[in-house]
Amino acid sequence: MGTFPFTHLHQVVVLMLSSRATLIEVARLAGTSKTSVSRFFGPERDRLSAALQARIDQAAKSLGYSPNQMARGLKGSGSRLLGMLVADIRNPFSVAIVHGVEQAARAQGYSLIVCNTDNDPELETRHLASLSSYRVEGLIVNAAGQPERALKAWAHNGIPLALIDRDVANLDAETIGLDNALAIDLALEHLMQRGYRAVLYVSEPPQLASARQERLQRFRQRVTSLGIQGETLTSLDDPQAASRLRGFVQRHRQAPCAVLCANGNATLAMVRHFQHQAISLGPVGLIGIDELEWCALVPPGITTLAQPTNAIGQAAVTSLLNQITRLTGPQAIEQPVQYRHAPTLIARGSTHRQGLQTNTTTQDNT
Repeated sequence: MGTFPFTHLHQVVVLMLSSRATLIEVARLAGTSKTSVSRFFGPERDRLSAALQARIDQAAKSLGYSPNQMARGLKGSGSRLLGMLVADIRNPFSVAIVHGVEQAARAQGYSLIVCNTDNDPELETRHLASLSSYRVEGLIVNAAGQPERALKAWAHNGIPLALIDRDVANLDAETIGLDNALAIDLALEHLMQRGYRAVLYVSEPPQLASARQERLQRFRQRVTSLGIQGETLTSLDDPQAASRLRGFVQRHRQAPCAVLCANGNATLAMVRHFQHQAISLGPVGLIGIDELEWCALVPPGITTLAQPTNAIGQAAVTSLLNQITRLTGPQAIEQPVQYRHAPTLIARGSTHRQGLQTNTTTQDNT
């Protein structure tokens, strides 16, 4: 990398003492044109020579210059921003998904704006309006409610959309998430292989989350076809949850029973109830969808179905970028598709009927 002569260093001092550096000032310091600097900070950087790229980079760093992404979006050159709505950022699944999306976006030269809705449809609507003002080039949505009208407006304006985990009714958008039917099938087959014959399915309220609805529906179908005695509990806040669990275990003393949790929040709630009621993990089985760090630490280890969160995040970003390419290139608009990812069964002691106190983890990549 070359160095600047004294006259250029003098310019740097003067510019740093003035207002925020501009693209024109970077061009002057680097000894090149405004167009070349614009290309350096845009998708056409490869058109510049390595030596020119180095000069522009050094000039920009010396001046503390960074491009105004919103202004770039207003000029039609693309903001290089992606937006993301998250239903509940406290949910470990959401944290893992955001991490996967951000990594994938960064690798493609995009920055990510994340808005947490706290499962509040009104807050979701306000966040959508805010993201629109930032001129994001695409939007990834883990919906809190059913923002059908707002998202249709985005689609009508040509903004690419990708839904994660939860569908939105009457919206033609690509959906990326877990293969929910396969997850329930793997869980029930595993429990049957371990000798359990009665299963309590525990979930958060399914009304506003399509993934929860799919899992609950599949559970009801499969317990009937497999001849398993199935019961359901669809509210973690139910004050009767503890007594429901106690009654389930007592009713099935003669038929080995287990609890199947629809997500990480349900698994955590049930582990607490098991501990408070001194119910032994293993003799009473416990399996949950979502692999969380603490699941391996609770003796004898909690059996889980791990979601491929990095792959889901990568697929969501790829979906948006493909749509952006189709909007700006000659490719024909395609019908939205659903991308379903298989879970990985991680078997631990909580589904070992003899109650072996072991933290040994085995994986069944299905």
